[in-house]
Amino acid sequence: MKIVKLEDFHADGGWQDFSFLKITTDEGLVGWSEFNEARGQAGLTGIIRSLGKSVIGEDPREINRIDAMLASQTRLGGLQSQALAAIENACLDISAKALGVPVYQMLGGAVRQRLPVYWSHCALFRARYGSFFGGRPIDRPEITRLEDLVELGREVKASGFKALKTNILVFDGKGGVRAHNPGQGRGVAHPDRNITIDEIDAAVDQMSALREGAGPGVRLMLDLNFHFKPEGYKILAKKLEPLDLLWLEMDSYEPEALSLIRQTTSTPISSLEAVLGRRNLRPYLEKRSVDVAIIDVEWNGLVESLRMASMADAYDVNVASHTASGPLSTIVSAHFGAVVPNFRIMEYDVDEIPWRQKLLTNPCRIENGEFLLPTGPGWGTEIDEEVLHAHPPRR
Repeated sequence: MKIVKLEDFHADGGWQDFSFLKITTDEGLVGWSEFNEARGQAGLTGIIRSLGKSVIGEDPREINRIDAMLASQTRLGGLQSQALAAIENACLDISAKALGVPVYQMLGGAVRQRLPVYWSHCALFRARYGSFFGGRPIDRPEITRLEDLVELGREVKASGFKALKTNILVFDGKGGVRAHNPGQGRGVAHPDRNITIDEIDAAVDQMSALREGAGPGVRLMLDLNFHFKPEGYKILAKKLEPLDLLWLEMDSYEPEALSLIRQTTSTPISSLEAVLGRRNLRPYLEKRSVDVAIIDVEWNGLVESLRMASMADAYDVNVASHTASGPLSTIVSAHFGAVVPNFRIMEYDVDEIPWRQKLLTNPCRIENGEFLLPTGPGWGTEIDEEVLHAHPPRR
């Protein structure tokens, strides 16, 4: 079996486009993966096309050979690593299909068939992209007031989710709301990323409102991304201790800074979604920087992600999946969570455009706050190209 063609496809995902890679073999088997050009990653398609030339004529089942070959060409990391990940993930899909088994079975079998999930970006999408909600086309209410978070908390609980994660929103009391995201170069506090009393109060009020609606049975998480310096992270961690968060999530390229923050609070700390590969992960584990290491399978590839999870396990650290793209990326992350013994919880976006799940021939299934593992060959699903072409990308 030989690889004969690589094709990239793009579809309208609402507030971001979805991007998919399809690898075709001379025996007719195809493999799918997903990648993401949103949030400063424009140009990834071109790198995949360039790197993909290296695997034409290769047997997609020879994963170790392909991994070693591509790794030697992508030592600069960054988008190159993500391009490698897209190619390898599609090859894994083909390999498992050739055997007639799910990817997780090819990797030794599932530790669990049902994965705990949390409602991710809870409130953020409804506040930041309100024009898509209220039936335009998403039939859920937008978020404009602090009081709306209480109702959203009730919705999360009624939906059966046991945990939710949100991002800092600042309400002006007049029906206006903004997402606080200076770490991504937008809004106030950029570029210094210094915390103010407004952000402190907003975070406490926001989490308190969600707690009021969701009740004690739903665990809360807050994602701070790169939006503050260590000083701000420390302040918020202490302020939020009474709310008993499942974790406070933050990003930093300073392992010692994260370690010091973790030592000053009883709030569990999660991080590392932006860290690519084992070599970059190791310093954080050695410094005991996190309670939960977050790994992005789309960015690292499943092969490297499993190595990273195994390394974390050696330090008795649990891992969670970072899944902030389209529907296939979620499925791939489920295969990761299925085989990793030190898996904590899976990220899942509930608020989505109506055709997001229709892009999959076998959509994601959530039951009582758990993700049901697919059972078909490969990823257990493919991209429906008819639906894909019916929703061309906006950008």
